[in-house]
This record gives sequence, structure tokens and C-alpha cells, in this order.
Amino acid sequence: QILQVESGGGLVQAGGSLRLSCTASGLAFADAAMGWFRQAPGKEREGVAGINSVGTTRYADSVKGRFTISKDNAKHTLYLQMNNLKPEDTAVYYCAAGQSRQWYLLRPPYFDDWGQGTQVTVSS
Repeated sequence: QILQVESGGGLVQAGGSLRLSCTASGLAFADAAMGWFRQAPGKEREGVAGINSVGTTRYADSVKGRFTISKDNAKHTLYLQMNNLKPEDTAVYYCAAGQSRQWYLLRPPYFDDWGQGTQVTVSS
């Protein structure tokens, strides 16, 4: 699959909201596990949220209750709604797709295809 982060990144004040969108081309979108990852300067890429083919979701503890992952199979689009943003959420955000059954671990090796990333900056 080819993944493209369409929109949503930018600069926002703490407490604000952003929604990221990622469009995938290819026929396997509905069957794939999808995820959002982020990478801050000097840090490893970390999993933020994931969703599998039947809509089961998984979140990192740091974003539970604030972020919501969803997808629209008809539009081949993955979303990440981010509310109550904090300065520590500042990072480049990537969407990813894969077929692994271990998608719920939200670790990069379990995802095969990656978007180009979009910057999210949260000011205090």
C-alpha cells in the first residue's frame, strides 16, 4: 500500500485539538491493521494508536482518553483525532499499515508500509 498523510498537522496551543488524515492506495486497506506512530527529536519512534480490520483499537497509555483512531474503508482513509493536546505530544506523526497479528503491540517492526509523516507542534 502507498500511504499519504493528507492533512491535519500543524501548530496548536496546549489543550487544543487536531485531526490527522491518512489516505491509502491499494486493495488491502479493509483487511490491514493500521496505526499511528510518532517520533520526537532524539527519541525512538513510538506507537500511538492502532486499529485492525474489524475495528478493534489499541492506544498507548500516554494518549488514552485524548486520542481516537478511526478509519473509513470506503474512502481508504485513516484518522487520528487528537484532543487536549500537550507539549509532550509534539512530534512527527506517521501512519502505517501492516498484516501482522501482533499489530496491537504498536511496534514499528509489525507494520510494513509507512506514510511520509506530518509535524505536530504543541505550544505551552
